[in-house]
Amino acid sequence: MNPTRRTVLLAAGTGAAAALLPAAPATAEAKAAAALQPYASYWYPDSFPSGSPGAGITWRSLKAWRAADDTDLAFNAASVPLAARFTPTPANTTARSGQARIQSLVSFGPTASNPSQGAANADYYALTHWSYVDELIFWGGSSGEGLILAPNAPIVDAAHRHGVPVLGNIFLPPVAYGGQLQWTRDLVQKDAAGHYPLAAQLVAVAEAYGFDGWFVNAETSGGNAALATDMLGFLTELKTLSAAKGQRVTWYDSMTVSGSVSWQGALNNQNRVFFQATDSMFVDFRWSSSSLASSGTTAQQLGRSRYELWAGVDVEANGWNRSVNWDAMVPSGSAHVVSVGFYRPEWTRNHLPAGRTPGDFHAADDRFWTGRSLDPAKPDATDTWRAPAVSVADRSTVSSVPFASTFNTGHGLRWYEDGKVTSTAAWNHLGLQDRLPSRRWVVRTTGARPAVTFDFADAWHGGSSVLVAGALDAPATLDLYATRLPIGEDTVVELTHRADSGSVTVELAVATAEPSGAGQPYAYTYFPVSVGSGWGTSTVRLTGLPAGGTVHGLGVRLTGSGGAVKWRLGGIAVRNHAAQSPSVPADLSITGASGGDLRFAWRAVPGDVRHYTLHRVLPDGTRRFLGGTAQRAFFVGGLTPEGGESTARFELRAVGELYTASAPATVTHTW
Repeated sequence: MNPTRRTVLLAAGTGAAAALLPAAPATAEAKAAAALQPYASYWYPDSFPSGSPGAGITWRSLKAWRAADDTDLAFNAASVPLAARFTPTPANTTARSGQARIQSLVSFGPTASNPSQGAANADYYALTHWSYVDELIFWGGSSGEGLILAPNAPIVDAAHRHGVPVLGNIFLPPVAYGGQLQWTRDLVQKDAAGHYPLAAQLVAVAEAYGFDGWFVNAETSGGNAALATDMLGFLTELKTLSAAKGQRVTWYDSMTVSGSVSWQGALNNQNRVFFQATDSMFVDFRWSSSSLASSGTTAQQLGRSRYELWAGVDVEANGWNRSVNWDAMVPSGSAHVVSVGFYRPEWTRNHLPAGRTPGDFHAADDRFWTGRSLDPAKPDATDTWRAPAVSVADRSTVSSVPFASTFNTGHGLRWYEDGKVTSTAAWNHLGLQDRLPSRRWVVRTTGARPAVTFDFADAWHGGSSVLVAGALDAPATLDLYATRLPIGEDTVVELTHRADSGSVTVELAVATAEPSGAGQPYAYTYFPVSVGSGWGTSTVRLTGLPAGGTVHGLGVRLTGSGGAVKWRLGGIAVRNHAAQSPSVPADLSITGASGGDLRFAWRAVPGDVRHYTLHRVLPDGTRRFLGGTAQRAFFVGGLTPEGGESTARFELRAVGELYTASAPATVTHTW
């Protein structure tokens, strides 16, 4: 990679991520309070830079890491297992399954001081187009903070819910940006038995933290063939150990067999041994049409898939305005050549001006992943940006009952429960993100197409809902979910929705077969549902559909009666039985306290639990939402006494897949 692209990562706390850095504590009490806030973990392989770390930075050695000594592990360990995916019939005739895939290299925040479990801020890269992504790299690292990054638990939980593996990042920086060759030697050091102890450490970290492997990026120059041989041995052992744990390893096209750093922009004799020792390789941006063609051929000659090569596309600076030779990777008229690796697609957030809203971000992100038409079933052929939806078939994980979604994107301006605001604070926590529609937004109508968006002005549960707005001068059918849900004798579908303005008739759309071909509509059966001016839940029995069959698609059909319509969808659920509430969480306690900064912990609840919610009971008896998490520990900062209280009371609930909540576990804190 061109080192000039590293600047935002190598200057700790610079760029858009600087807003996430807390002010340096000024007093001993403030320092103690700040120490309670858990952050995402990062390490050097073994040795540290000279001097002392900057404010807010902790230097740690991966070699010295032990899970038993990791005081923040409960906050950083992901809880959601990697879901299985399936590929429905593509939404258009140009998207292909079984060919090119998408890798995404994303910096969600700074290396240091990146909160473990979200923050009181809605301005966040809340990725929702998981259905096009096959591998997410938790990008970051700097010579002054740390080089090896473990992903935040909320990111892993959201990705896993959508079937996407997440890799931690190992970044050995260029010398020009503080890289030291000793760090490369530290990483590949051998013990007396000839093994690579840090390979075992990396696998142990990924297993303890619940993510899926490592992205290895060795860009520190000055090495020789002997160091390259050690790197190859390290990668070989890392892959062997990783495979035994269901993890993967991806190599960055940087170091060559001579030990020098020379970005090839291709798979060739200079880097093929590293590719053979790993699961896939990110091909540096220097590629050309001919180098990718030869790379794909070389991969196949090695007995590997050409789609295990990710051709880098740098979108950090210009996003969809970047000129890309798409036909060199994903030609429209022939088989795909290689896969695509997006470098820094969080541009969709970062390029927006100050004051951007979650709605602004999602509008830009939809444009990036779906294309200018904002409808994957109807790509805009004049769009020079070949969005992933145009070339890559979407995937889904909605294959078992019960299934529910409240269309929560993982950030919001407020928090809603049963349609009521229970916190007015802005927030982000991707671990609370629902399984979201995989193709957004397919609308079939003979009239004017209504606008479909995630909206943050109101919600049934969480921070967002789906808003459909338009004239509806003809019936409009909106695809929601591609599914593989079994139909039982008692299967019902529930829609929680309301009409904000205008008159609209709503029908649930259920398909029991795949479309007849790519780009073709589902053959839906329609079930009428009632609609009112306030939130209401309509329960639909799938009468007339064959028990033992399968639901392949879920949607809604909206019919207007003249004039503009705004209709909001707050939730959907598919179940065979009445929802059961989870058990009450046990052993809730406050494990750390400094002023108004508190750490909570509890024991995991067995069975069907999606996440946990923490509320504060105010002196007047009302409940205020403080946060939620899929982990078994949570941090809350900045609390103060309210209404003259001497003690604060907190309630923790387990929330099931159908959003039923347990009775509360309670704990108090004396001020």
